[in-house]
Amino acid sequence: MALRFAVPLPRNLPIFTSSCSCSCSCSSSVSALSISAKLQRWSREIKAPRRFVLGIGGSFLAQFMNMASTSGGKAFLASARQQSASPVEEALKNVEWPEQFPFKEEDFQRFDESADSIFYEAPRFVTHIDDPAIAALTKYYAKVFPPSNSLGVSILDMCSSWVSHFPAGYKQERIVGMGMNEEELKRNPVLTEYVVQDLNVNPKLPFEDNSFDVITNVVSVDYLTKPLDVFKEMSRILKPGGLAIMSFSNRCFFTKAISIWTSTGDADHALIVGSYFHYAGGFEPPQAANISPNPGRSDPMYIVYSRKVKSV
Repeated sequence: MALRFAVPLPRNLPIFTSSCSCSCSCSSSVSALSISAKLQRWSREIKAPRRFVLGIGGSFLAQFMNMASTSGGKAFLASARQQSASPVEEALKNVEWPEQFPFKEEDFQRFDESADSIFYEAPRFVTHIDDPAIAALTKYYAKVFPPSNSLGVSILDMCSSWVSHFPAGYKQERIVGMGMNEEELKRNPVLTEYVVQDLNVNPKLPFEDNSFDVITNVVSVDYLTKPLDVFKEMSRILKPGGLAIMSFSNRCFFTKAISIWTSTGDADHALIVGSYFHYAGGFEPPQAANISPNPGRSDPMYIVYSRKVKSV
């Protein structure tokens, strides 16, 4: 069994417990109006910065449905209904997005706002999801990646470390790792080159336009404090038709994950990542997949993915 350093999102943190504050696939049993009323009362009575009250509870979807009813804007419509399929898989179906990016600066604050370079200074040669979840992710990659040793194929593993979970023996002429710890990147056998860069300080990707066929990001999208800037850069550097794959579970370094992530659940996380693709522009409508290998017996594993639109 692989060691796991990241921990599941804590329970029992919400100020209001109208829905689960952990990253599970549960749905809220409280109406959007009820949740909104609690949030409005909370915002009037408590003025502390949001990063100190992570896990406020309430469905992300419900909040924006209520926003639409009061402001006349479009809202996310895909989540509040009971679904027979996985809520994560359903989350990005038939979505009507608000006209403007719906998040505020406070949504990307963290409990620990100290420099990320300090947090990642020491290498962590551990895995952050369990073996079955890793196997499920590797199997997914094997299905969607270009064949090994394809001519001219380039892959970027964003927020990379000492392991990328690519299929065994997988090779391309260019596989770039971008991460925070050089010792980890040096240890990664699949990489042909690497870049040490803090995307929360500098979201500009140091690559030419239309450079990569695939971009991967494993259980790290929840740490991005400037996600829209990063996703715009991803669109720029992907080749037309290139694939971007964002994977996540219910584990994280809780103090470094953004507020909107730690206060919502799995289906909401799919919508959050989907919104990054949508508002960055240049991507096809994002889709979500639940590739969890053994629900309830191992770490869940989810994918939100999209392709860069092809040139007309």
